Amino acid sequence: MLLGIDVGGTHTDAVAVDESGILASCKVRTNHDNLLDSIEAALKGILAQVDRSQVAQLNLSTTLSTNAIVQNRIDDVGVIISSGPGIDPENFIPCKDFHSLSGSIDHRGTEIAPLDPAELSRAVKACRAAGLKSFAAVTKFSTRNPAHERQIKAALGQGAGGGADFVTLGNEITGRLNFPRRLATAYFNSAVWRTYNRFADAVAQCMTDLGLDVRVNILKADGGTMTLARSRSMPVQSIFSGPAASVMGIIALTRIHYDSVILDIGGTTTDIAIFAEGAPLVEHEGIEIGSHLTLVRALKVRSIGIGGDSAISLTQGVVRVGPNRLGPSAADGGDRPTLTDALNVAGASLYGDIARSRRVLTQFARPHGLDPEDLAAQAIKAAAAKIQAETRDFLAEINEKPVYTIHELLENRRIVPRKVYIMGGPAEAMKMPVFREFQLSTEVPPDFAVANAVGAALTRPTSDVELFADTEKGVVLIPKLKYEGKVGKGYDLEAATAEAKERLLTALYSQGVSMDAANVLVKEASSFNMVSGNRLAGKNIRVRCQVKPGVAFTLREA
Repeated sequence: MLLGIDVGGTHTDAVAVDESGILASCKVRTNHDNLLDSIEAALKGILAQVDRSQVAQLNLSTTLSTNAIVQNRIDDVGVIISSGPGIDPENFIPCKDFHSLSGSIDHRGTEIAPLDPAELSRAVKACRAAGLKSFAAVTKFSTRNPAHERQIKAALGQGAGGGADFVTLGNEITGRLNFPRRLATAYFNSAVWRTYNRFADAVAQCMTDLGLDVRVNILKADGGTMTLARSRSMPVQSIFSGPAASVMGIIALTRIHYDSVILDIGGTTTDIAIFAEGAPLVEHEGIEIGSHLTLVRALKVRSIGIGGDSAISLTQGVVRVGPNRLGPSAADGGDRPTLTDALNVAGASLYGDIARSRRVLTQFARPHGLDPEDLAAQAIKAAAAKIQAETRDFLAEINEKPVYTIHELLENRRIVPRKVYIMGGPAEAMKMPVFREFQLSTEVPPDFAVANAVGAALTRPTSDVELFADTEKGVVLIPKLKYEGKVGKGYDLEAATAEAKERLLTALYSQGVSMDAANVLVKEASSFNMVSGNRLAGKNIRVRCQVKPGVAFTLREA
């Protein structure tokens, strides 16, 4: 039995599933001041309905890291970098405590100039004087040679009474090139580290208190999971895990064959995802956090401020819904009319206190010369029209660039949706309004109200590695795994690919995750001859492989 919990903007949903289907479900209000309270309440609600001895795993989708960044509840971070010649790091400063050192390593991992010990010492002293405890150390080609990043970390003195509580090294968080993106990724990882680890401590304690001794995984933005232990050093990967749960939920519940639009209409937002030939799209390079581009891989999703609790407003005779949420719907005891109240008054839903929905909507409508039914109809149409307009813009943006799915690059491919799938609490009530705006076949899958939690429960682990080999130097590196080895002159692309796959699977196995080799995709593989004088000196080899996102099993009909 697998448990899944999805922490949403309005509700926290939980399910227990096995291959026979959903065994239990639970929905509680999300307490944004204490997300753990919501998780604990949802978990207790589920465990009261099932035999806890049959639980094998808990997968958790959390908004914690996202909320921490949006609300600026993050640590001040000391960022110490070395870029060498070329790119000006001053163009990518993510924070005020930013120190750029001389020293450089080239693209083959050869040290061109050592770090200046005096510069490094001054940077460390400045950070300590500012009271900083979280740091990021990033050098341009650290993925080819991490020596300078390790030197910076040693100077900061993490652990053993040193001055740093945590240091993110750029080469360990990702093996991919792109120095500015790696810099931003490392910064955000350290910025949310403390907040996230307090949360992880509380989750672990909650599991102990409830007597639940099972593996806990955290959803990642790429549509996979990582173990709770692994997430402690990689909290940035948990950003945007909620939208990932949406996508994985629709995969688990519905068989999608065509280009399609996926709408997850929640209480606070609607998440829009696009599928090409039945596969979700991904942000190939990485997501943008604030104004900074990162190397955090993510499913391609757009979130807009339209949900069941989105407030209805009326300006100069025009009815709008969202983007603000000013409290719960009147049906849930609130004082402002919302989309949920409009759906109740229109007879499209029977949620909560329907009489209160009508009363509050009537009070809001009268000063504007409207009756509640007219206001409800206009609000529902406005919400569906906004969702359609945002989807249209999203598609236009997607079709301007190469299209990447979780499996492959679709060259010269234009996405033309043939169907819309809707999930989330208001899905059934919004089915016809959405159909009228999109003019496409529209489907609401079974168990639509808890689809996110189903997606969370069934999402399987993902991971990736990048291998670099230089046969002239006789070295092979897998930075993310902290692996360095020796290779001979005969080491080739085939051997490198086999080793990358094997070490990725071994790393997962060491975390308690057994993975079929068939689920490992080789995303990039290249080998370049290096010539010295008139002779072949060796090969420069690069392989990137990853476990493709997917679900453990599906709950859809064959």
